[in-house]
Amino acid sequence: MSTHIGARPGEIAPVVLLPGDPLRARWIAKHFLDDAECYTEVRGMYGFTGTWHGRRVSVQGSGMGQPSLSIYVNELFREYDVESIVRVGSCGGLTERVAIRDLVIASGACTDSSMNRTRFEGLDYAPVADFGLLRAAVDASADHAVGAGGAGVHVGLIFSSDSFYAARPELMTRMVEYGVLAVEMEAAELYTLAAKYGRRALAICTVSDQIITGEETTALERQETFKAMVEIALTAALSGD
Repeated sequence: MSTHIGARPGEIAPVVLLPGDPLRARWIAKHFLDDAECYTEVRGMYGFTGTWHGRRVSVQGSGMGQPSLSIYVNELFREYDVESIVRVGSCGGLTERVAIRDLVIASGACTDSSMNRTRFEGLDYAPVADFGLLRAAVDASADHAVGAGGAGVHVGLIFSSDSFYAARPELMTRMVEYGVLAVEMEAAELYTLAAKYGRRALAICTVSDQIITGEETTALERQETFKAMVEIALTAALSGD
């Protein structure tokens, strides 16, 4: 058993969906997985394993921010030999072409965190998604009710911020000038740890807040209504299984 997850060997599947919100993990298990069983409630950070279309998959909450995610991802990769992790989270749209409830599939993750600067002794490491998962997610998005008449799908850079309430929000303007589509708080560390352990990782986020227009979803919507994102994540994560 690991320190923060506490699951027994074999209780966690090789493929894991990773929402930040543990209540979203519970919602995903209830609405998408067959025969889901809870393997952890440590610190209220729920984890479940079940099947989707007959294939075994787990969903694990990770909390907010890169330090919290790092704890769970390290243990999933190191203690439970997880092969693939897909983050299913929320993000804030930074450009007008990224609308509320659109999906952002993150090809890479910029960050203001010091975690990689410490890890790489001042060098700038570029955390990127696993290409196989990225391509599978893009392909899967074409088969779901997104696009025409529904949510849009965007593929590109995301910014993983250490601060939800940014002290220098004007710096996001510069990020947008260089192609960043949205802001969240976890993907950069997920991609870095996947590279460290030689595993696969991807972040798919639903735009819960539009930074330019001020439009936003409710807490309950963020917890329970991001159906397209979960379906695409499951399809992509299990595409090579």
